[in-house]
Amino acid sequence: MPDLNVVIATDCGSTTTKAILIERVDGVYRQTYRGEAPTTVEAPIEDVTRGVLNAIEEVEELSGRKIQENGTILSPADGQTGVDAYISTSSAGGGLQMMVAGVVAAMTGESAQRAALGAGAIVTDVLASNDGRLPHEKVERIRNLRPDMVLLSGGTDGGTISHVVELAEFIAAADPKPRFGSGFKLPVVYAGNRDAVDEVSNALGDRSALTVSENIRPSLEEENLGPARNAIHDLFLEHVMAQAPGYPDLIEMANAPIVPTPGAVGKMIQSVATTRDINVLGVDIGGATTDVFSVFGETFNRSVSANLGMSYSVSNVLAEVGLESILRWLPFDVEESDLRDRIKNKMIRPTTIPQTLEELQIEQALAREALRLALGQHKQLAVGLKGLQSERDLSDVFEQSATGESLVSLMALDLIIASGGVLSHAPNRAQTVAMLVDAFQPEGITQLAVDSIFMMPHLGVLSTINEQAATDVFDRDCLIDLATCVAPVGSGDPGSVCLEYDIRAQDGRHTGSLAVGGLAKISTDGPIDATLAPARGFDLGDGVGTPVEKQLQGGQVGLILDGRGRPLTFESRDAQRERATAWTSALDVYPVS
Repeated sequence: MPDLNVVIATDCGSTTTKAILIERVDGVYRQTYRGEAPTTVEAPIEDVTRGVLNAIEEVEELSGRKIQENGTILSPADGQTGVDAYISTSSAGGGLQMMVAGVVAAMTGESAQRAALGAGAIVTDVLASNDGRLPHEKVERIRNLRPDMVLLSGGTDGGTISHVVELAEFIAAADPKPRFGSGFKLPVVYAGNRDAVDEVSNALGDRSALTVSENIRPSLEEENLGPARNAIHDLFLEHVMAQAPGYPDLIEMANAPIVPTPGAVGKMIQSVATTRDINVLGVDIGGATTDVFSVFGETFNRSVSANLGMSYSVSNVLAEVGLESILRWLPFDVEESDLRDRIKNKMIRPTTIPQTLEELQIEQALAREALRLALGQHKQLAVGLKGLQSERDLSDVFEQSATGESLVSLMALDLIIASGGVLSHAPNRAQTVAMLVDAFQPEGITQLAVDSIFMMPHLGVLSTINEQAATDVFDRDCLIDLATCVAPVGSGDPGSVCLEYDIRAQDGRHTGSLAVGGLAKISTDGPIDATLAPARGFDLGDGVGTPVEKQLQGGQVGLILDGRGRPLTFESRDAQRERATAWTSALDVYPVS
């Protein structure tokens, strides 16, 4: 592990480049200063390093430390001059956009999608032999999408090769040109039946930059995503990033490989799950997309809901769920035409922020539905083989693909980490908690936290060179503890007791009972010693009716006791408006007029 005292880290986003300074203070790593500047990957500048240096210059002004000179990072650190390492992530230029192909959509197609998403890519389409499209439609689709890279998979080792070779021929016939460096060959990763390597090479060798990796599905019972993900990352640096404006210089400047921003966030989520030995769910909701990450056991999954966001794609949220699903979260009524006008205005002016309380409540109602839909899509993707050597027979394999049994268990979930403007920058932390609890509906006992300034990408790449530094900063400066949600799961008559609780916190003792349908907040920060006794028919994770004695973590909002049941049920519009008012009042979500 390198002995680092001062590190400068940047994240080159699609619109903004963010820089943070990390220093070792009294033996502990802390994030001390931050700066940002517009990303400069497009015309007229077309040099990503300019935005990076501008962001670093802001850190220099704030910290008094001289970090760069004439475009060169000064290293190693000496007093108030230089740094010991410079690291970076990037999603500039739209990030890594990939198309994946597999013989069977529900098997190798899904495996290929998980491999690409786990490497930090945005999957623009999944091509499969059985996807119902005619050959000319597949060729036209590949040609029009112009992905940065293609992942081709299909067939178990020793099986038939005709289908995967046919897919390779479709890619060759399309001859797509990459978005950056149109004079260069498109990178293609082949991770399918090893017996088809020669024929796939014959089909693609002259028309693409072909890389052969290990089969992602060497057998029906086996999924092997690691080698393909590593190949994608290497090609991202060698081909995609090398052709983007200014990136060759940025690669030279950095002391570690540049990582796609979502891939770096995924690394940090995995690091948290591993070091704390817990199950973690992370979400990043942006203007155009919503990323969801999960680690259950040792299985990591990531999904990208490319049509769910809070500005550019906010109309898609309304189109997906309908007006009633938005209205059910609002304590006031609104005409459909008025709501649609407000949403269209947000699309036209994506950088605007709510100016009134009603506008804020509408935005946060939309966020609840976007988050709910994104989690649903993540659950559908986070299926598959539980480990590399799952012992199952052939019928189990097809049954799993058909039923889509998700690996995401909300009862087994320990921690939810939130990021993205609508969550990180909500005027009141209770609003963030309410959005998370309403959208994700955690079960049992679940801690809620938020990334303070979207620092996880920087820390994800930092973890690759110094995991202790990343962990220190994550725990002390990145993660803000919001609350712990206690939600007994079961059924009972409204108003009857579903939970008895005895809470011993730093500010005193709180005892009482929670009614079915009830929602309550105990404001307390720091560690909590809790005795929680679910009523007969209710479960907190240790079994129906089994009491739980556990130390919990409070936060800026406190302890949330949620007896509304799972899934949440909703009433007629007038009655639901009263319930929405009661829910927000119970958590002190909005100011009382």
